[in-house]
Amino acid sequence: MSLYAALFSGVSGLSAYSGALGMISDNISNVNTIGYKEVRARFSTLVTETRSTTRYSPGGVQALPQNLISKQGLLQSSSSPTDLSIDGAGFFSVRPTPDANSAVVSFTRAGSFVPDEAGFLRNTAGQYLLGFPLDTSGNTPPNRSVEELVPITISGLTGTAEASTTISPLRGNLQSSQAVSAQEATYNPAVAANNMESGNVQPDFVRNIQIFDSLGTTHNLTIGALKSSTPNQWHVEIWAKDGVGVPALSGSQIATGTLAFNTDGSLDLTTTSAALQSPLNIDWTGGASDADNSAITINWGTDGDVDGFTQFDTPSTLISSSTNGARFGNVNGVSIAKDGRVTALFDNGLTKEVYELPIAVFQNPDGLTRRQGNSYDLSDISGAFTLQVAGDGGAGTVAPSTLEASTVDLAREFSELITTQRGFSANTRVITTADEMLDELNRIKR
Repeated sequence: MSLYAALFSGVSGLSAYSGALGMISDNISNVNTIGYKEVRARFSTLVTETRSTTRYSPGGVQALPQNLISKQGLLQSSSSPTDLSIDGAGFFSVRPTPDANSAVVSFTRAGSFVPDEAGFLRNTAGQYLLGFPLDTSGNTPPNRSVEELVPITISGLTGTAEASTTISPLRGNLQSSQAVSAQEATYNPAVAANNMESGNVQPDFVRNIQIFDSLGTTHNLTIGALKSSTPNQWHVEIWAKDGVGVPALSGSQIATGTLAFNTDGSLDLTTTSAALQSPLNIDWTGGASDADNSAITINWGTDGDVDGFTQFDTPSTLISSSTNGARFGNVNGVSIAKDGRVTALFDNGLTKEVYELPIAVFQNPDGLTRRQGNSYDLSDISGAFTLQVAGDGGAGTVAPSTLEASTVDLAREFSELITTQRGFSANTRVITTADEMLDELNRIKR
């Protein structure tokens, strides 16, 4: 009977508008939730099938949720380097526990990550951020599968040291008017009694340069120069008192040879000994016996140019030198780049890439299943996902020191709240009217 159908239609309206009210209230309550995506109520008719063209049978209405997960929220600046957002499509991979065997991977855009007591990056919902570990060459696991994701940790990173490998550029001047020493006539770098390394021959120029071995131990590399009787040439010895040359020369010598100049004072690398231009192999001894052997290359400058060592008639001096390498240092923070690379920062000035944050991209992100903690799970509607490098394959870029705001428009929600309330009230009137009509039918027999 149509009267009963009208009653049931009103009841379905109450149910639909009650569901819509729940969605609106959820949106309003999450107006300040980081990474929250609003849900909108979409009403759909419930039609009772009939082939009659003369009679109408009411069916009612239902409210279906429309997830707007793919909608981009406003990016807000943050002072924390571990606050992250995604500028574009995609999601961070997270897990509710750091144990790889305890739970499946979920996805989120709530990037308010902070280190917990164990050093793992975790957001306000307790979700642990996941990434690919990088090998010593900075490469990710070859398969880039979800099983290879690991929790990002800061305190678990160990300190590091770096051995010196280059001295570049080495800028200095050897005085052209320097008189040739009387000892030059008997100078022989291979004989301790007649070389600079032993101290038996006084060099015209000597300087120490600080370098580091693979354990971060500091060493002094000494460069001594003695003017040669051959015009525009200088005898050069390089030695390290706590190391021996490989192969060994005399004492702690690392290399010996001749440094040559052109008549205009510029460097002549063609005549300069190859031993001074080749990598200097040092075998560390004594307290540094556990350190790896070092191979250090000195950049004396450009052939025919004055950007390195020169020979002008000004006092001999070392103008500047730049040596890489560093002593042992501990981790004092991390930085995250737009491509998702997580770099450990050490207090000795070194940096090292340790993780890559992949961006999970879905064919239909609006079809994801909502989970506790503002995260999402894979569903049949969402389609499969791929773990992309940030900025590639349709994935957005990582925006460090920012947070994605909720997509809720408070003014719109209040407007929807008013119309929902009016719709609910109207449906109560339908039920009241149908009840009165049924009561009239009941009184007919009296």
